[in-house]
Amino acid sequence: MSPSNSTNQRLQILLESAKPFLREEFEKIDPKLPSLIAVLCSTGAGECFHRPGSFLDHLRHVYRIIKLWNSPDSIALCALFHSVYSNSYSNIVLFDPETERDKVRSLIGEEAEILAHLFCVVDRQSLVRTNIIRKFTESELVEFLEASEVSLRKKVNLLIPKNGVIGKHYVTGEEILVSRRMIGVLLFMTLADICEQYFSFQDVLYVNWNGRLEQSGSRYETLYPGNGKPGLWMNSASRMGAVYTLLVREEAISMKESRTGTAVERNEDIELVIPPIFEKCSKILDATDQIKARDLYWEVVYDDGCDEGKKEKDEEKLVKCIELNPFVGEPHVLLGQVYLGKGKFEEGEKEIEKGLSLLLEWGCSWDKRITWEGWVAWSRVMLNKAKDKSWPTTAWGIINLGLVK
Repeated sequence: MSPSNSTNQRLQILLESAKPFLREEFEKIDPKLPSLIAVLCSTGAGECFHRPGSFLDHLRHVYRIIKLWNSPDSIALCALFHSVYSNSYSNIVLFDPETERDKVRSLIGEEAEILAHLFCVVDRQSLVRTNIIRKFTESELVEFLEASEVSLRKKVNLLIPKNGVIGKHYVTGEEILVSRRMIGVLLFMTLADICEQYFSFQDVLYVNWNGRLEQSGSRYETLYPGNGKPGLWMNSASRMGAVYTLLVREEAISMKESRTGTAVERNEDIELVIPPIFEKCSKILDATDQIKARDLYWEVVYDDGCDEGKKEKDEEKLVKCIELNPFVGEPHVLLGQVYLGKGKFEEGEKEIEKGLSLLLEWGCSWDKRITWEGWVAWSRVMLNKAKDKSWPTTAWGIINLGLVK
C-alpha cells in the first residue's frame, strides 16, 4: 500500500469513529448515552460554568476524547461522570457523594462509578502532579521511554511502586491506597481533562509564562475569557503522557512476572490503552518550543488580513510553527489553506489531511476559539476542494463553502 493510500485509509477510519459525535447520533456510540446525557442535563450541568463553556459541555467532550482514544466503556462512562461529586479542582456537585452513589452506580455501572468516585475524592494535585509528574526531569523521562524492559522495570518502580501509592482525600485528609492501574486511570483521565479545557485564560491566571503549567502564580483579577490564544498546556500534557506510557509498559512487564497482592488489589481487570497523541505518548514537547510555536501561530491568525506584507510571511511562520510543535492539527490546516490560495493543491491536500487526522486523534481543538466540530468541518470542506483542485477567488465563494462529501 502506498503512503498516500495508507494515509487516506487511516483518515477514513478516524472519520468513521468521529461521525457519531459529529452527527450527535449518541445511541450509536452507546445505547445508554442519550439517557445519561438527559440525566446530566436535569441536574443543571448545562447551567454551570466550566472554563471554555458549560460543565455539561466539558463532561460530554471529555467522554468524546476518551472514546476516540479507544478506551474501554467503564473508563469512558467514568469520563462522562468524572467530576459529578466535586473534586480538588472544582466545586461543582451534581450528585451528593454521601447519599447518591447508588444512584450513579445504577446509571453507569459499579466499575465506572468506583473510578469516577476515586477521581473526585483523591487529591490529584498532590498525587498526580507533585508526587508523580514532577518527580523526574524531562531528560530522565526521555531516557525511560528509550530504556529496555530490564532497566525500565528498575527505573519505573522508583516512580510508581508496583503495589501502588498512598493518596489523600482532598477534604478529610483520609489516606487512600491507589493501585498502579488506578494511577494509570487518573493520569489518563487528567490528560483528557487538560486537553479539553485549557486555553490562555488559565495561563494568565496561573502566571504560566514558562509553559510548564506549574500554577506558580495567582492573577485572580484576570478578565474572562482573555484573548483566546491556545493555552501553554502541551508540555505538561506530553510529560503526563510519557509517565502514563511508562506505567502501561511496567504493568505489562509485571503481568509476566510474579506479583505481590491479588489481581483484585492490583485492579488487573482495568484495561489501559495508549492515546494516539504525541506519537502514542512517546514524545515530550519542549516548553520553549511550545511557546515559540504558539506565538508564531498567533502572529498568523491574529492578523486582520489588511497587511499584505505580513500575509506574505504566513507560510514561513506556519512551517516553522509545525517544525517546533508537530503534534496539533490547526497549524497544518491553516498552512493547507495558504497553499490552496496559491493554487498548490497537492501540498494543500497533504497538510489538510495531516491536520484533520490530528484533530480527529485529539478529539478536541487546540485553538479553542472554534469548536472541534467547526475545525473538523472546515478541514473536511477544504480537503474536498484540494482533491477537486479548486479554491474560491471571491469573498462570496469562501462564505458559500459548506458541503462536505
